[in-house]
Amino acid sequence: MKKILKPKAVIFDMDGVIVDSMPYHFLAWYEALRPYGVRVSCFDVYAKEGERWSKSLRDFLKKEGIAPSRKLLSEIFIFRQKIFKKYFKRFIFKDAERVLCALKKRGYLLSLVTGTPDYEVKRILPNKLYRIFNSIIAGNNVKKGKPHPEPYLKAAKMLKVSPRECVVIENAPYGIESAKRARMLCIAVSTSLPAEFLNKADFIVDKLGKIAQFIEV
Repeated sequence: MKKILKPKAVIFDMDGVIVDSMPYHFLAWYEALRPYGVRVSCFDVYAKEGERWSKSLRDFLKKEGIAPSRKLLSEIFIFRQKIFKKYFKRFIFKDAERVLCALKKRGYLLSLVTGTPDYEVKRILPNKLYRIFNSIIAGNNVKKGKPHPEPYLKAAKMLKVSPRECVVIENAPYGIESAKRARMLCIAVSTSLPAEFLNKADFIVDKLGKIAQFIEV
């Protein structure tokens, strides 16, 4: 029999959990880095999902022995954003709206924790879903991004609940690590990476709607 969790708050990652955006993030990174002789794979990008974009970019460059100067970082990042905006087609995962609305109706507090900047979050999420969250912690709202626990701890603080009263829904290793370091239970959704890369989560499901196995929806 599955364990039914009884949290006060459910906290969601965005990319790869609510919005099927990871293929576009990979394309943007791949095309932006290619002129500099830097090659990244889907796994390289997906494994770092949730991390601040500036940190990911520095790591991608350093791996190839390229000094990440401020000018170069800005140049590549602006190019990356242009590519993402050009190709991104908003696709909300099938179960996302239903699950969020059901949780809200049952009285759970809802928060969004993402490495994406706040102005991009507002552009990417449909207004109905944007407004359903009691709080949104974006990448530029914290000093230390995932896998540091700060983003999830800040979400709990804004919701006025303790970490042990929260359940996190994640899809990537850094996000799971962030949640666990914040001492929160974590359900991983294998939308981006296979379950074998998500094994630090407390539970793993293959699609968002299946979190109802663990949380009353």
